[in-house]
Amino acid sequence: MTIRRTAPLLLSLVLATACAHRAPANAEAAHWANAGQLVLVTTADWDATTGTLRYFERAGAGWKQVDKPFDVTVGRTGTAWGTGLHAPRSDGPVKREGDGKAPAGVFAIGTAFGYAASARTGLDYKGMGSNDWCIDVPESTYYNKIIDRSLVKAPHLDKSSEPMRRDIHVDGDQRYREGFVIEHNPDGAVANGGSCIFAHLWKAPGEATAGCTAMAPGNMAPLLAWLDARKRPVFVELPQAQYAQLRAAWNLPEIKE
Repeated sequence: MTIRRTAPLLLSLVLATACAHRAPANAEAAHWANAGQLVLVTTADWDATTGTLRYFERAGAGWKQVDKPFDVTVGRTGTAWGTGLHAPRSDGPVKREGDGKAPAGVFAIGTAFGYAASARTGLDYKGMGSNDWCIDVPESTYYNKIIDRSLVKAPHLDKSSEPMRRDIHVDGDQRYREGFVIEHNPDGAVANGGSCIFAHLWKAPGEATAGCTAMAPGNMAPLLAWLDARKRPVFVELPQAQYAQLRAAWNLPEIKE
């Protein structure tokens, strides 16, 4: 009788001990565990200049896809590990200023921007003016920040090549007419680590970017309308092999065609 009563107790103790020694939840995934929205871009490999964008909303402990996937373009030389919510990685190329690569990893989504004074979006929005520039000069104290050059005075600002009103400064270019900031290398924390990374409109279907992620206007508009800063959205961009390797540990969505 004593043995029968003791056996279940021993089993419970063994199970409890096993649970106590399981690997803890992935520490990196904890940085975006409160995200209620996720924008995902996957590419064929590190060198690919095109990809597929899907977006998801939180469904319990997992994710539910919203709408249909669509084509995007990425950096003209592919992708490389960026600086974001995940730990630094070196198992692949690493993003540097001017390398023509879009950053890979998990990133917070920042402010939406555009040429109009307002936009239909749940993100914070800033209408850009002719003096708004994103500073891509590594030696500047404003590296990787969007500033009004009529108000901010500091060395090196005149070296920047990133006007936010490309329609005014770059022959009517419409690529920044609608977009949002991908928070790669926030506050320029990594010197020469890459700057001014956005999701924006593409110049033409299939045309790669200098390091951003670009899409058709018909896809950007509903994406902006869906995004909601209150849901702490994140942007994930990974080659397919790295996505398959990290999906479970990073609690990322399962891709269903």
